[in-house]
Amino acid sequence: MMARMPARKSTPPAAPRVTAAARHAESAARVLRQFRIVFNAVKSHFRAVEKKAGVAGAQLWALSVIRDAPGLGMNELAAAMDVHQSTASNLVRALAAQELVVVRKDAADRRTVQLRVLPAGIRVLRRAPAPLAGVLPAALADLDPRTLARLERDLASLIATLDADEDAGSIPLGQP
Repeated sequence: MMARMPARKSTPPAAPRVTAAARHAESAARVLRQFRIVFNAVKSHFRAVEKKAGVAGAQLWALSVIRDAPGLGMNELAAAMDVHQSTASNLVRALAAQELVVVRKDAADRRTVQLRVLPAGIRVLRRAPAPLAGVLPAALADLDPRTLARLERDLASLIATLDADEDAGSIPLGQP
């Protein structure tokens, strides 16, 4: 009878060492993928807005702000959308050209205007997919305050690293 040799325990091969640089690169790739998901969700919403409502996303947002505050002026619209006054003016010009809003000179101060949504603008708002301000502003508003504050700090670091033009922050997404 032959003696059995004890079974040899096989050790699994050693896992390849992952360097800190490789982990950092993988993390950067995951974050880039997350930005793509966010941007593509925004683009998808804007495509749906244009298809269903017939206006650009930023125009729809402006239209909804004007509907919610009849008689507001250009500066108030710009403040409500957190955009430059000239951007708000361009949005209103496009909406007026489509006969969705009316722009009237203020009776007391002829230098200012009052904005009102016309019936055609109400019809556009009725058929537009929600949220009217866009999916990104709505999602940011739903974040808890601590998460939002952390995101603000982290994005400020990213913007500084990019050496990006901060004036671009006053141009709404979804503007043609």
